[in-house]
Amino acid sequence: MGTDEQRYGEFVGVRRHGYVAELVLDRPKAMNAVSTEMARSIAAACDALAADPDARAVVVTSTHERAFCVGADLKERNSFTDAELVRQRPTARACYTGVLELPMPTVAAVHGFALGGGFELALACDLIVADATAVVGLPEVSVGVIPGGGGTQLLPRRVGAARAAELVFTARRVEAEEARGLGLVDVLVGAGEDRDEALALAGRIAANSPVGLRAAKRAMRLGHGLDLRAGLEVEDAAWRSVAFSGDRAEGVAAFNEKRKPQWPGE
Repeated sequence: MGTDEQRYGEFVGVRRHGYVAELVLDRPKAMNAVSTEMARSIAAACDALAADPDARAVVVTSTHERAFCVGADLKERNSFTDAELVRQRPTARACYTGVLELPMPTVAAVHGFALGGGFELALACDLIVADATAVVGLPEVSVGVIPGGGGTQLLPRRVGAARAAELVFTARRVEAEEARGLGLVDVLVGAGEDRDEALALAGRIAANSPVGLRAAKRAMRLGHGLDLRAGLEVEDAAWRSVAFSGDRAEGVAAFNEKRKPQWPGE
């Protein structure tokens, strides 16, 4: 598999790196501000990736050198009537849930500004790699709205209720080093290294069983927030879904034969 890029509308591309798919945010003239058209394109790309058995891990990247994504396109929003804003809401939601509900592990590669909906796209991923230039935050209450791309739910799950409350209520921006210390991002690298590190991390992930990876993600997502006994039932169901898979048979055989597994992915 090469690195040919498939386009989804004007602003989104998908590149292939073996079993790693790179979801590219490519609206540089607007610092990747998410317009209605771009939201549709992100959702469409995620639908295609979710159905693709060769995509074992996904990395979300940006072509803009100073921003991952600055959030919703407020210039477009400012032109909306109330009725248009209501009509646009399902499109916006589908964009964020598209990333959130990808069945394979996902990694965000963040540099520069990741604010509002831009940070929510990163929060929708399982892991966030950030470089030293990263500035993250959820400033929505400073413009009279709330984080509406999953932020009020994903941030507390990541850093705890009180820390999320402080960040959402103050609307403050957090620079890379503090963001790493607070757990807002998971891996901190030097300036300009976020994409390479995220692709390398995704490559290490994608070397493992795609059946196992998807089942593990499903178990962690579905089990989160349940009491322990219910969570263990979710885990048991996920285990049963992989226990008799071709991937398990191949994994055990490869281990015993001291060779790299050739995952059938089923």
